[in-house]
Formats: sequence, C-alpha cells, structure tokens
Amino acid sequence: MNKILNNLPNEIPVFPLSNFIIFPKTTVPLNIFEPRYIEMVDDAMKGNRIIGMIQPRKSNQNIPLLYKVGCAGKIVSFNETEDGRYLIVLSGISRFKIIEELETPKLYRKCRVDFEDFFYDLDEKSEEIKFSDLELIFKNLKSLFIKQGYIIDWKELEKQTLDQTINTLAMASPFSLEEKQVLLETINLNERKKKLEQILSTYSFDNFENKTIQ
Repeated sequence: MNKILNNLPNEIPVFPLSNFIIFPKTTVPLNIFEPRYIEMVDDAMKGNRIIGMIQPRKSNQNIPLLYKVGCAGKIVSFNETEDGRYLIVLSGISRFKIIEELETPKLYRKCRVDFEDFFYDLDEKSEEIKFSDLELIFKNLKSLFIKQGYIIDWKELEKQTLDQTINTLAMASPFSLEEKQVLLETINLNERKKKLEQILSTYSFDNFENKTIQ
C-alpha cells in the first residue's frame, strides 16, 4: 500500500464541479466540452491519466475557492465525438487534501496535494458492514429518489459490494453541495453511514422537485 501511495503524483490537475463527488473504487462517466478541460484531458492522457475531482465552494468569484478535500481518479476510457467533445470514464483511486494551488500557464487549475490522510482508500479489502445496518438507509434513500423522480437501477446496484453501493448512492443522491462534501470527507464507510442517516433525517420526502439522472 505504501508503494502505491508513493507512486501517486503530488501535483495533479483539478476539475472543480459543483454537487459532484466520486469515491475510490467507483467509476463515473464525464462529458468534457469546455476548452480548459479538453486541454486538461489532453495533458492527462499524455501522462498518468490522473485528474482530481473537487467541489468549488459557493462563491460569486470568477475563480471560486475550492474545498480542501477531493478524490483523484484515473481515466480508464476515452472517446472523442464528431463535434469535438470527450467522453471519458473516471475510476476513483484515492481522496486527497489540497496543500496549495499552483500557478500554471494552463487553462485549467493545478494543485499540490497529499494523499497520506486517506491511505486506507488504497486498501484492496472492502470495508466490513452488514446489510442489516444499511436497510433503513436504503429504504429512506429509495423513497427520496422516487420522490425526486430520480431513476436508479437498484438491481444493478445489488451486484456491487456494500461499500461500493453506499458510495454510489452517496454520489448520485440529490443532496446539497455541502452535504455531499461532508460525505466525501468521512473517514470510513461506517462514519459515512452515520452521516447519511443524519442527513436523511433532515429531509421531508414530500418537498422535492422532479429530476432524472441522465
């Protein structure tokens, strides 16, 4: 594990995206069309294929401040469309903490980061958690998704390990930017479970607009 940790880069390009988080051992598709992120993907594909997903803090600034914790992922699939967009799939590797933002001539932003606080993200073993411990969370999340009009393939989720399932649901949930950041920064799955329970307890399942996950 230390060897993997030592092989992770200490400087990575970052992709600020609101209400969007990824976790280690999860994969997400991304549609890249802005020139700065086209450049970022071009550069990543020439190197280690690693980019960092991070949420920007709510701000009226042209260059918003970033949260300190994000998750690095590796581009594992790349396709270019006829109109010049990039369709990529990012596979989560490990969360990181931003040490400082770097000055760069690039269109995209780049940061010096540290992975050490999240070394257990690189553990190959799944975190132990009982399905019975998650039944109420799944029930409440399912109710929330239905009320929101979100479409989730629950049968497909059941094929995943429990830690992958809970992380996938945390990523896809209609929570606020701040709530998703809290989930991202939790130390482990059991803490994430507790935070999910706390967040869900604040929601009234009758007050949501209809949305659909594309």
